[in-house]
Amino acid sequence: MNNRLEEIRKLRGIKQEELATALEVTRQTIGSLENGRYNPSILLAFKIARYFGMSIEEIFIYEEDQI
Repeated sequence: MNNRLEEIRKLRGIKQEELATALEVTRQTIGSLENGRYNPSILLAFKIARYFGMSIEEIFIYEEDQI
């Protein structure tokens, strides 16, 4: 799953550490999300969306595999 987390975070001038603290996760979790190494739980996706005042779909891009 792709996401726009890093782009949105940087546009708003928020550091990874600040976001991690607000979401009660580690900075490493934020880095892994931004680099696509980790997909968030639905709960974390909702927390991120709520934090930025956006919908989950505006941040996370789900693309089904084409057959």
